[in-house]
Amino acid sequence: MIARRLVLSGAAACAISAALPARAAVADPGRPNPMPEELRKSLERDPTAPVLGNPKGDITLSVFFDYNCPHCRKMAGPIGALIASDPRLRVVYREWPVFGEESEFAARASLASLETGRYWQFHTALLAMKDRAAEASVMRVARQLGLDQAALRRGMEAEPVTRHIQLSFQLAEHMGLMGTPTFIAGDEAVFGEQSRADLAGLVGRGRRTLGLA
Repeated sequence: MIARRLVLSGAAACAISAALPARAAVADPGRPNPMPEELRKSLERDPTAPVLGNPKGDITLSVFFDYNCPHCRKMAGPIGALIASDPRLRVVYREWPVFGEESEFAARASLASLETGRYWQFHTALLAMKDRAAEASVMRVARQLGLDQAALRRGMEAEPVTRHIQLSFQLAEHMGLMGTPTFIAGDEAVFGEQSRADLAGLVGRGRRTLGLA
């Protein structure tokens, strides 16, 4: 995948958890348009979204991913390295199961594990799988981690889980995102595999854009 920068802006709105602007267009990398505050709130402050890094960080890196995206699986290391090197960074994960029903099963199971306090272990193990994330493989990982499978299946249908996934698709549609993985900081998004240095550059530009540098 090749990185691309997108404009995160628009005039139209729709009613979800907050009003979101219309589909984004490809932008000049040097001149990203400002993100409307209602969009930033939905993107960065959704209470159903898992947060890693510093919860009170000065800037948020949003990560749209799918467990069956091979490029997403490769990003666990660079994201972890970036968090370790930047104590002011807040990272929000948006489960965006674009690879079909098996991906949605994985996303729902993963989000259901938030209630157990084991999300990050489960998330990391799912990204580390060699085989495809599907019902059998996902529940195998759950067993290996000692998660209550019956409770996990019940949690998969909970309203916050459904709301998170629906909002991921809504956000992606309105911002015109191309696919997974997509990373957003400040007013800029990049698509595709990134190095730790690439992500650090995105975050640094975001800080400058927001007047935080």
